[in-house]
Amino acid sequence: MSEEIYLNLLSLVSPLIRRKDTVMRNAISPHERLTATLRFLATGRSYEDLKFSTIISPQALSSIIPDTCEALFKVLCPDFLKFPNTEQDWKNIAEKFEKRWNFPHCLGAIDGKHVSIALPPGCGSEFYNYKNRHSMVLMAIVDAQYKFILCDFGTNGRISDGGVLRNTVFFEKLQDSKLNIPAAELVNNSNRSLPYVFVADDAFPLRTDMIKPFRQADLNTYEKKIYNYRVSRARRIVENAFGILASRFRIFHTEINIEPKNIDSVVLACCALHNYLTETNQANYSPPEILDREFFDNGTIIQGVTSADSDMIDLDRRHQGNITNAAKKTREDFMKYFVNEEQVPWQDNFIR
Repeated sequence: MSEEIYLNLLSLVSPLIRRKDTVMRNAISPHERLTATLRFLATGRSYEDLKFSTIISPQALSSIIPDTCEALFKVLCPDFLKFPNTEQDWKNIAEKFEKRWNFPHCLGAIDGKHVSIALPPGCGSEFYNYKNRHSMVLMAIVDAQYKFILCDFGTNGRISDGGVLRNTVFFEKLQDSKLNIPAAELVNNSNRSLPYVFVADDAFPLRTDMIKPFRQADLNTYEKKIYNYRVSRARRIVENAFGILASRFRIFHTEINIEPKNIDSVVLACCALHNYLTETNQANYSPPEILDREFFDNGTIIQGVTSADSDMIDLDRRHQGNITNAAKKTREDFMKYFVNEEQVPWQDNFIR
């Protein structure tokens, strides 16, 4: 983070974290509070360790850092983590997906991760996940530029991964058609009408508004292989976004060991900072060399950063459930479009 970007961040958050001096002592300044918080998020070091570099007691840090994280999320969210409210907002996202990733009518790539936490006292198996770890789940939707457009955090790790999405306000509104998602429309260079959809993987249900790849065992035709390549290409954006998040904020390389009531502020502040830095300092925060890179001539992919080496854990990718005929038709319509009207010259190279 450059000095200019830091000072801008400090100016945004200072009004919410400035405290008055008292007769007994001078208040810890906004600069000291923000610096301590960023160091905590970037290193994952404990309050006890940070007391040496910040000259602030662990007891004070245990209050300062959650308060500052809450303030960061509050000031950054309106401009840098704004959820789409109108049909045009969604169409703007879809246009960028089509331009950058050759995927029409895509509203975002959706995924979730278990964020490892230290076992809170007296919680028993409440946060115990399928990997025999304790966690809370971060659900996210990412746009074509690796930025979060939705972050939902707080579901305890014991909830089945198939139920994580169902526990979100987003999914409730999606089912009730309250998200102002545009209706199906004709796509470019075609008389084919396709719905607007989110792209996901096998941890999520196949729906008319959410599509995912075919399972490996079902890849028995050329058309399915092309479809899988095109969907996976768009979906990799969310994997890279989680990878960038975990590589820049090494708090995700630890079992977060703070009071459970404060963990959501810490995680959501990281997500808001991710978007802020992606917009204001992308060249340093997420340069091209840390992202997935495709070589069209020989069909190879060099994987960028992922969350695999962090303490984040993938959702269990074994979603079970009935698939409606309408959902199957949506997937088939996209498959036909990618094989016919919307072919890209290099796609065959990636299914050899």
